[in-house]
Formats: sequence, C-alpha cells, structure tokens
Amino acid sequence: MSEPPRPLPVRKQDMLHRFEHDVDAWVSTASLDGTPYLMPLSFLWSDDTLLLSTSVTNPTARNLQANPKVQLTIGQVRDVIHIAGTAAVTDITDTEGDSFAAKAGFDPRPLSNYPFFRVIPTKIQTWRELNELKDRILMDKGVWLV
Repeated sequence: MSEPPRPLPVRKQDMLHRFEHDVDAWVSTASLDGTPYLMPLSFLWSDDTLLLSTSVTNPTARNLQANPKVQLTIGQVRDVIHIAGTAAVTDITDTEGDSFAAKAGFDPRPLSNYPFFRVIPTKIQTWRELNELKDRILMDKGVWLV
C-alpha cells in the first residue's frame, strides 16, 4: 500500500533536499533534426537554476548549443523529479565552481573544452505514486506554484 500523497510544500522541500544531495541527473536533449540523446550528468542547484558541464564534443553540448530545450530527470521511477527548461553556456562564480566540483567529485574548470550550461527551469514536476500525479506540478512557465 502506498503512503498518502505529500502536501505540496512538503514535496517542494523534498525536491530541494534532493537537489542539494543528489549528484546526477538524466539529461535529455535533441539535435535540430529531432534526434534525441540521453546522458547522465552531474548537476548543481544554484539560484533556482541547474548547472551542468560536459565536453563540447559530447552530443549533449552540441545539442544544447543548437537547441536549448532540455529535460532532466532526477531520482527513481517511484520518486521522481522531472524538469523541463532551457539551457545556455554560462560563466559561473568561483563559489559555484567550487560547489560543483565538491558535489560532483570533478572540476571541469581547468579543462578548456568543458563549458558550463545553466538550465533555467520552466516546469518542475515531482511524484512518488499514482496518488501524487494529480498535483505533480510545482513550477509552471517558470513560476513556482508552491
């Protein structure tokens, strides 16, 4: 039997906890011709955005530079956070770089071919079981609903 659905403020708190403590997300991009590509990448939640870094030769980086639409999924099938957003190459602060490196266990800053991408979420959904699907949207059109 599943647990009762979490109130929306609890779901947001759980989500923010996951953003702080989970290290990796599945990142889904598409080329201009629509070819999808799925890749696990480390992330950092910073100022209501997600920071990612990957080699410029990786399809994810090429796709994001050609088509900024991105989707990320964090968690497991029965405890998932799904994020839609737009991404762009970005400069980061030293604090963000240090935090990313500490969390990911990898510092891409010394590598000239590893840009950072800042993902601005436009929609965030989170749910555990069927009973949480009805109220799964926490952010829509870039605006927090909770």
